[in-house]
Amino acid sequence: MTLWRSLDELPADLGRTAVVIGNFDGVHLGHRRVLTRARAVADERGLRLVAVTFDPHPMAVLRPEHAPTTLTGLEQRADLLHAAGADEVVALPFTREMSGWTPEEFARRVLVDALHAAAVVVGANFRFGHRAAGDVTLLAQVGAAHDFTAEGIPLDGGPQVWSSTYVRTCLVTGDVAGAGEALGRPHGILGTVVRGDQRGRELGFPTANVPIPGTIAVPADGVYAGWLRRLDGAGTWPAAISVGTNPTFEGVRDRRVESYVLDQTDLDLYGAQVEVTFVDRIRGMVAFESVETLIEQMDHDVVRTREILGIDPA
Repeated sequence: MTLWRSLDELPADLGRTAVVIGNFDGVHLGHRRVLTRARAVADERGLRLVAVTFDPHPMAVLRPEHAPTTLTGLEQRADLLHAAGADEVVALPFTREMSGWTPEEFARRVLVDALHAAAVVVGANFRFGHRAAGDVTLLAQVGAAHDFTAEGIPLDGGPQVWSSTYVRTCLVTGDVAGAGEALGRPHGILGTVVRGDQRGRELGFPTANVPIPGTIAVPADGVYAGWLRRLDGAGTWPAAISVGTNPTFEGVRDRRVESYVLDQTDLDLYGAQVEVTFVDRIRGMVAFESVETLIEQMDHDVVRTREILGIDPA
């Protein structure tokens, strides 16, 4: 899978393509429904399937004060798009200049001139062009004039909500299970393990500390059951995960994600690239009156983590 970061990087011999377009933040089940249809169209017509996304999110350019946190970084999004069926991914650098393109200009520049689209598949609510003036009906009209088909796929999951906004709302309230249902997988964050204050090790619960990226959506402060995975493939482990500032101790101000890997007291992860995924919430974040009370609660958190993840006691 190739990730192209601009139209200028596209090869001259790309040939005709099937194209799927959207922000695809999170690549949730609704997005995957669109990708499944696009993959089928591509296979039927013998085309490469190219997924087109935007980086940064258009709102970060047009109304940065209202820009949402993102569910996935660009590389993670590209990997998920590929896993969902895309052969290649193009991340269009969204600019104010691009925001001024009419729907017809956007379609001509991106779909016709750059991608040589033969088929385009989008979500039924897809909007494009200046002031979001273009919709699926207009896209089909432009396609008829430029030799490509266009169709919009409903993102309605029945009683299940499929939207990036819904997933963010779940995370804000700590409902990682609900977020996972809409995503079709547990929500996760990527990062590098850094050296912390060693307080967890002193308490008998050494943790892998991952700073919280400022633009990535992270669950509400609390304790969660989940998994920690090394991105180099060296291992995946069940973990009790704390999100927050650890209010029992003074001096901690930065929010962090701290993962205690069950039954691992000598695991060296400093400097490792990891993914932390959240399966279910155990409790909110509270300040304890004593260290002894905190340790007792952490023991309970580990037991609950085992129950949620189906891990037998060591």
